[in-house]
Amino acid sequence: MRSPIGKRHWAIAEGYIPGWSHGPEPQFTSHETACILNTADQEAHVEITIYYADREPVGPYRVTVPARRTRHLRFNDLNDPEPIPRDTDYASVFDSDVPIVVQHTRLDSRQAENALLTTIAYAGNE
Repeated sequence: MRSPIGKRHWAIAEGYIPGWSHGPEPQFTSHETACILNTADQEAHVEITIYYADREPVGPYRVTVPARRTRHLRFNDLNDPEPIPRDTDYASVFDSDVPIVVQHTRLDSRQAENALLTTIAYAGNE
């Protein structure tokens, strides 16, 4: 049996959900996504905290990723404890009880010529 890969703490320093989109929904809705990979033999309980430039952090947003699975989580869909505001800069920190891998993706469809970016999040010490 292989050891799970990843870390327990991750950060995405850059976050921004455009306020409007161009194209059919939901496929072309501008969004931010965290792709979470759990290779462990147990489910991952992940808590996400959102940081802002001009106010206190919000969270935790709680997410479960089943064992040996992936979950693509749109920040647009996070509502509890509160929705993430559009057209607002933010950052996010992920804390998990088992090692995970986090990738960040953004679809910006404010123009007909869409922009897509993706990168691995910053892995913490553990």
